[in-house]
Amino acid sequence: MSESLLGMPPARVLADLGEGCVILTVDASMYPQHAVYAAAYCFIARCYVWLDRAEPEAFRVVLTAKQPTDAEGLRALAGEFSNELLASAWRREITRLNRGLIESVTMQAFGGAMGPPSLDDLEAFDFSDEPFDDPLGIAQSWEDKYRKPKPGAETGAETGAAVAAETDPQGGAAT
Repeated sequence: MSESLLGMPPARVLADLGEGCVILTVDASMYPQHAVYAAAYCFIARCYVWLDRAEPEAFRVVLTAKQPTDAEGLRALAGEFSNELLASAWRREITRLNRGLIESVTMQAFGGAMGPPSLDDLEAFDFSDEPFDDPLGIAQSWEDKYRKPKPGAETGAETGAAVAAETDPQGGAAT
């Protein structure tokens, strides 16, 4: 015979002391199906778990204790399941909100686990491609872009003339 457990809502939690089971009705609009499955999975070592769709908008979860238990034990079982159900729904929401970050970290971990490329990989790599076009000068290093002239250094055409005088006609440096 089913009866309400002390402190539990009678419309949502019923206990059958003769069978040693507790029956919970879970609102499907509050808890997604995956959260119900995750919470039920946590209890399969201690209980026999039966999941059912009682109504289109509710799940029925029947937890039957594997060891004989009293009303207080069934009440504790119902409370623990409710807590695990809430935790499972929250973990699912956190995962949904942080999906991009989780995928990024996972891909970096897999990429790092592959290690550096082998010599065969480097040998097969094609380095003969034309250099990319950089009309905005974005690829220029910071040092080249913002290098300050040294005090007393020549500027402009004088620098070019000094460099030309120090090199020989074949393009090598003068000795």
